[in-house]
Amino acid sequence: MKLLLLLGSAIALPTFAASGGDLQISDTVGVSFWLVTAGMLAATVFFFVERDQVSAKWKTSLTVSGLITGIAFWHYLYMRGVWVETGDTPTVFRYIDWLLTVPLQMVEFYLILAACTSVAASLFKKLLLGSLVMLGAGFAGEAGLAPVLPAFIIGMAGWLYMIYELYMGEGKAAVSTASPAVNSAYNAMMMIIVVGWAIYPAGYAAGYLMGGEGVYASNLNLIYNLADFVNKILFGLIIWHVAVKESSHSH
Repeated sequence: MKLLLLLGSAIALPTFAASGGDLQISDTVGVSFWLVTAGMLAATVFFFVERDQVSAKWKTSLTVSGLITGIAFWHYLYMRGVWVETGDTPTVFRYIDWLLTVPLQMVEFYLILAACTSVAASLFKKLLLGSLVMLGAGFAGEAGLAPVLPAFIIGMAGWLYMIYELYMGEGKAAVSTASPAVNSAYNAMMMIIVVGWAIYPAGYAAGYLMGGEGVYASNLNLIYNLADFVNKILFGLIIWHVAVKESSHSH
């Protein structure tokens, strides 16, 4: 599995790198696309390698962490090419990425709770619903399928609904019976959802609500790239940390 992952990455990288054209030193957004692409690949390899170092009940969590960064890595290869060649925002590629990775991040909340305590499957369904509302409204606003401001408000409502379920609803009830290490990880992941994910609406606002007639594509993409780097990789590292800690206690 590890060998195939590394081999596939080695084969794919030169092909996509060649198709994207050269980077200009003044292209801050293009450089950020490259940095995030490299970071996602490194994180993916790390999570799959570290999967063998944790106990069985945590292996699925690390697998999902690797899938999240792996899917993002693949999409960033394309998104970087779109930006460098055209200067356009790769909206469709980005939302396909988010449509796959955001629900997987919601799965992670369910998995870390399920590894240590009883948690109802309805929690995942509620988080999935909130994430789909958030993403659907965001895409409609960015793709010109709906007015920008109403789409922004609906997307924010989906995000706030997820926060409510995790802070006050079923998530909070489930984590109250978990170990201190799981509680700590849950709270750290919650901070990413609250603080880290706040970067996304900031990017949307900077790109669409403060741009007059045009869209500030550089602001939008730079902020989105930063958000993906922090939220996907750090999210997985928190899970890896608690998995290693809990696994060492079980030996």
